[in-house]
Amino acid sequence: MIPRRYAVRLAAGAAWAVAVTTVLAGPASATHDFRMPSTGDGGRRGPLAGRTIEIDAGHQLGDHNFPREIARLVPAGGFKKPCNTTGTATNGGYPEATFNWHVARLLRSRLLALGADVRMTRHSNRQDRWGPCVNVRGRDGNRIHADLKISIHGDGSYVAGAHGFHVIAPTNRRPWTHDIFRSSRRLALDTRAALRRVGLHVANYIAGGDGLDFRSDLATINLSNMPTVMVECGNMRNARDAKRMTSRSGRARYARGLAHAVRHFLG
Repeated sequence: MIPRRYAVRLAAGAAWAVAVTTVLAGPASATHDFRMPSTGDGGRRGPLAGRTIEIDAGHQLGDHNFPREIARLVPAGGFKKPCNTTGTATNGGYPEATFNWHVARLLRSRLLALGADVRMTRHSNRQDRWGPCVNVRGRDGNRIHADLKISIHGDGSYVAGAHGFHVIAPTNRRPWTHDIFRSSRRLALDTRAALRRVGLHVANYIAGGDGLDFRSDLATINLSNMPTVMVECGNMRNARDAKRMTSRSGRARYARGLAHAVRHFLG
């Protein structure tokens, strides 16, 4: 995610972007990220059987190729915001969109193994696609009454020495988040505890210093009708965080922690 004060634009054709372009389905002609049905538990049993989890992998690899589309204003919960942003990257050019995508898929696999029904707001990581817009991400899962939503991001702060993760949850804002404010706060607490459990440290550059941030300006949260958090897994501009976020073992650690959070929250 691009923080409130920073904006980073990825160069089309960057080596990392080309190397990690991935898709779950065959070729499609549309430039917008296509829709796929949710992945059910197939009758399997497990501690999360009968539960539906929404995973939002922030941004899309090709967003920077569609400036007009992602700049379009969309509903964000009583106001309007741009459809999406390009996301940030490490100093070495590894895109946030790709990090989000890989962690989301690893988390998806873990939750399926626990018996959950899993829905993804994004189904590809490609240079020729953009979106979905933040209003679509926010509302996705409402119709199927998902039990919770986790939106996965990486931060891009240039504050000297800024590192660590933080969890964003909604404020108590009628009529948008009043109904999910308390449950989302509990999910945020469980997520923070679970990420600490796998050895990660809370951000040292977020007000309060406790790894929690309550915001009212994010459509992904404002338009959700279920407990929802957005996780800034680390600061991609910090060398130590970037090393973890670009490694397979590091991404697996994030997914493991987030799976612990989901399981604990759902009891």
